[in-house]
Amino acid sequence: MNYLSEAVVWLNDPLNWTNPGGLLDRLSEHLQISFWAVLLGCLIGWPVGIWLGHRGRGGSAVITLANLTLALPTLAMLTILPLTPLGFGKPPVVVALAVFAVPPLLSNAYTGLRSVDPEVKDAAKGMGLSGSQVLFRVELPLAVPYLAAGLRTAAVQVVATTTLATFVNGGGLGEIISAGFGLGISVGGNQIVAGGLFVVLLALVVEGLLALVQRLVTPRALRAAKRRRPTAAAPAG
Repeated sequence: MNYLSEAVVWLNDPLNWTNPGGLLDRLSEHLQISFWAVLLGCLIGWPVGIWLGHRGRGGSAVITLANLTLALPTLAMLTILPLTPLGFGKPPVVVALAVFAVPPLLSNAYTGLRSVDPEVKDAAKGMGLSGSQVLFRVELPLAVPYLAAGLRTAAVQVVATTTLATFVNGGGLGEIISAGFGLGISVGGNQIVAGGLFVVLLALVVEGLLALVQRLVTPRALRAAKRRRPTAAAPAG
């Protein structure tokens, strides 16, 4: 059986979209979970990364924290967190995915603040700006492209990983795939492939939209400087 062609047929059936528990319902759940997870990750990762980058300290701590967080298996966290007072459902999924979203948000925020030219900051201080004014008027505007890049990476990762929410009754598009497995490969194979394709397409759409946002928030001068920057030559030998 050609599961890919059968998956396309399954996706073209309006009832698979509009029925209770269909693609539209699951897509809404998927986007809600992803939104709250990324938002929680931003509330944790951005302030810490910005503060450390502004102070110019804690680079090794940022790298260590990011590596430790990435080393945590998301599926294991989804299995453990429901045993806490969070219980089953969406709350443990949001927390687990937020932990997964923090590393790119934190590291990009730190890198963005540290990438600001020290001479620019010295000039701002020479004009009488306080430390907080330098942060909000100079460093943060110049670091916006890095913040957008971290948001883009975190959002795509979370959207793709939210599929695992089905293992703890968290909803999302993973329920479509799980239901297909429940029917058996011979019967539900088309639904499994359709669910997987839909998740891939959703991740690509999020990637494209946030790539556009990243480009729009990057000042033209920075984009021009990036295009003019020479490519490093490969080492000889």
